[in-house]
Amino acid sequence: MHVKEARLHGGRELRLYHVPIWRESTLFSDRERACLEWTEVVTLPDGRIVPDDLSDSVRKHLSEKELTDLTFAIGVINFFNRINVSFPSVPGAMDEYPGLSKAGLK
Repeated sequence: MHVKEARLHGGRELRLYHVPIWRESTLFSDRERACLEWTEVVTLPDGRIVPDDLSDSVRKHLSEKELTDLTFAIGVINFFNRINVSFPSVPGAMDEYPGLSKAGLK
């Protein structure tokens, strides 16, 4: 779903392939790296609060509103992922509804 959305919004294919290796990739800006690191920490909490150094680092790249919006988006996506674990669906079965079939990926 997210790959299809990215393609519809002009996302470059190679960057999509590099998301799993974002730490090693040279295709992401410092701002994007901060967002990706924040996403990992919020998505995979280890029982601790976000470290101050990460929070300070991310705030160098994002306004308070942007950080709030990003954190909310992460939470919503994580919630939908938990629903899909509970009630699995066939990938792509709902593509027509949000217009994802226009991405040309089957």
